[in-house]
Amino acid sequence: MTAAITVPSQIVIASRESRLALWQAEHVRERLAQLYPKTTVTILGMTTRGDQILDRPLSAIGGKGLFIKELEVAMQAGRADLAVHSLKDVPMEMPTGFVLAAISARENPCDAFVSPRFDTLDDLPPEAVVGTSSLRRAAILRARYPQLTVRSLRGNLDTRLKKLDAGEYDAIILAAAGLIRLGLAQRIRSLLTPEQSLPAPGQGVLAVEVSSARTDMIASVAALNDAATAHCVRAERAFSRALGGSCQVPLAAYAVLDDAGLWLRGLIATPDGGRMLAGELRGAPQDDESIGCMLAQVLRNQGADAILESLSAGQ
Repeated sequence: MTAAITVPSQIVIASRESRLALWQAEHVRERLAQLYPKTTVTILGMTTRGDQILDRPLSAIGGKGLFIKELEVAMQAGRADLAVHSLKDVPMEMPTGFVLAAISARENPCDAFVSPRFDTLDDLPPEAVVGTSSLRRAAILRARYPQLTVRSLRGNLDTRLKKLDAGEYDAIILAAAGLIRLGLAQRIRSLLTPEQSLPAPGQGVLAVEVSSARTDMIASVAALNDAATAHCVRAERAFSRALGGSCQVPLAAYAVLDDAGLWLRGLIATPDGGRMLAGELRGAPQDDESIGCMLAQVLRNQGADAILESLSAGQ
């Protein structure tokens, strides 16, 4: 017989205060409220350093951890019980004392092309300005569309759309999942297939972070976990981790489950797109992390270490 779960009478979810982050937190709040109708579930909105520093690329100010540190402090202080993140914003190495206790079913993982005047990347004229906050997207764009001008674009989703609408960019590239979740799917002019723009590790996935000491919360959120997606993102994150994946490394990884098992594709590039290495590997879903590590080794054998060394030398 399975032991009964001891659910707290109150659960507080820590969240960034952007509209998308609050949508994600509310989505998890609703699911927990359905699971545990006697529990009061509330959201603690917070502003992180990643939200405050908008005049520099994320890779130049400390990376993805800037979006989650304050939320972890709130959990450590007992002001929050869990935090909800876009998994692609979660560092590949979890800080000591915290675990990803649940992985959501994946929303559309693709990158989205957004423009008021053009339908696809191929329609953009030479020197057209494309905005992105991602080194991965920028490297892929520079490699495949060298005639375009790629510029950094920071801010939350609404801020980025406002900059586009104000004419600062001819087009921008965003994660399709965020637009879909906020009811803005109509802004997507076209989706970039994984073949055109391989997604970031964890793109389209929500993750629930909990203190590793909170066994009650780990058990309480277990029902939110989607096993198939979890296998995929474990492979993606293992690949990234094995290559030192961070905001300073233009890196992509995307896994799917099909009839043959788990299929992982990975990519690493120089920021200018001048050198790009890609590979793929298949295996059993239960070997997810091993597949990720093995694919990373495949790319190392192709010369990935030289790319990583060039990135380290440039920092």
